[in-house]
Amino acid sequence: MRHVESFAEGRPDDVTGLLREADGWSRTLAEALGELEEQRLTGTDPAEIVRVEVSGTGRLRQLSIDPRGLRDLDHVQLAQAVQAAIVAAHLTMGERLEEVVQGLTGTTSAADPLEGHIRNVLRGE
Repeated sequence: MRHVESFAEGRPDDVTGLLREADGWSRTLAEALGELEEQRLTGTDPAEIVRVEVSGTGRLRQLSIDPRGLRDLDHVQLAQAVQAAIVAAHLTMGERLEEVVQGLTGTTSAADPLEGHIRNVLRGE
């Protein structure tokens, strides 16, 4: 992170070091995303009639519908419940992905560590 911080502060001293650092991040991120793919994250609709399970990369793994809840839903409401459950599962996945990225960067925000350098380049500084 040392090279990124120097770039962010406007001191592009060691481009080779920055590239090595970025390559290390890339490998670590690829490993973390591979592990995330194996995770199963769930979401339900507000009435908890539909339950969805997605992988850590958002792929639908399982969809289950409580048959007792079907008595109260027409086809449009059922479709809405399925959509709500999928959205809830994707939100859970997004939170998990954010945790992974924060763990890799050691930050508590999703801020780009190179933002300062990029802003300086765009301004011509």
